[in-house]
Amino acid sequence: MFLEKPVNHKEQFGSIEVICGSMFSGKTEELIRRLRRAQFAKQKVQIFKPALDTRYHHEYVVSHDQTQINSTPVETAEQILILGKDCDVVAIDEAQFFDNTIVQVCNDLANMGIRVIVAGLDMDFKGQPFGPMPNLMAIAEYVTKVHAICTRTGNLANYSFRKTESEDLVFLGETQEYEPLSRAAFYTAMAESEKHKKIKENK
Repeated sequence: MFLEKPVNHKEQFGSIEVICGSMFSGKTEELIRRLRRAQFAKQKVQIFKPALDTRYHHEYVVSHDQTQINSTPVETAEQILILGKDCDVVAIDEAQFFDNTIVQVCNDLANMGIRVIVAGLDMDFKGQPFGPMPNLMAIAEYVTKVHAICTRTGNLANYSFRKTESEDLVFLGETQEYEPLSRAAFYTAMAESEKHKKIKENK
C-alpha cells in the first residue's frame, strides 16, 4: 500500500511516484485517488496527458470505470515543465506515450520541490518494457505496480495482450482490442497468434 510521506518544509526537493501495470489494472483510478487527496489538502494540482490519447475525452483523464478529472493535453513533455512549474503536485497519465524527455522533465520538476505522480503501462503489447517507463521507475522514490485479473485464468494479470493484428506500437484501444493476461496465458496467446499468422502467410 502506498503511504504519502509527511511534508518536510525544510527540504526543498520534491519526489517522483510511478504507478504502473497492465491495461485494466487501475492505474488511472489510483492516480486520480492521489490527486483527489492532494486537492482536499488545498494543494495546487495539475494533471497532464498526451494529446494523442482521445479514447474517452480530449480534456479529461478518464479511468475504465468512468472516474474522471480535468486535465491538460500536451504534445510534448517539455510543455509539462513550463505549465506545471508553479504547482505543488504534477500528475502525468499514459506516460509511456511520451519520449525519453519525460524522464528529465520529471527530475526537473521534483528538483524544484514538486511532487510528481506518473502513471503508465510498464510493458507494450509484446511484453517488452514500454518507452520511458523503465527509466521513470528507476529514478522514482516510490513505485506501485498494480494488477488486473486475467480474463482466461482468473489469476493476477500483468500483460496487455492485443487481440488485433496491428503491429503499431501505439494503438489506442479498449476491451475490444486488448485483454489483461497472466504470464502463462500471455505466452500461450502469443504462441497461438504467431501460429495463426504463419498459417495465414502460407495460404
